[in-house]
Amino acid sequence: MKGHTIKGGHKRPTKSGAGMTAKGVAKYRRENPGSKLKTAVTGKVKKGSKDAKRRKSFCARSAGQMKKFPKAAKNPNSRLRQARKRWKC
Repeated sequence: MKGHTIKGGHKRPTKSGAGMTAKGVAKYRRENPGSKLKTAVTGKVKKGSKDAKRRKSFCARSAGQMKKFPKAAKNPNSRLRQARKRWKC
């Protein structure tokens, strides 16, 4: 995502779990009207709720990324692994 930086506060640094911040999501939605992008689901969720389904979907998609990028999958400090940890995958 062009223009979204850690320094600008749009993305989290890898140390704090990677992914986009609320500020970054707001900027993305301004630039892309009609977008339904949301921040990570990090808390406890009820089984079958919308948030639980979003988490399950993200975990499934990011598991595919782990297969596609084995170098990132092996590195516990990669943005992919940190984001999965934050989402509780």
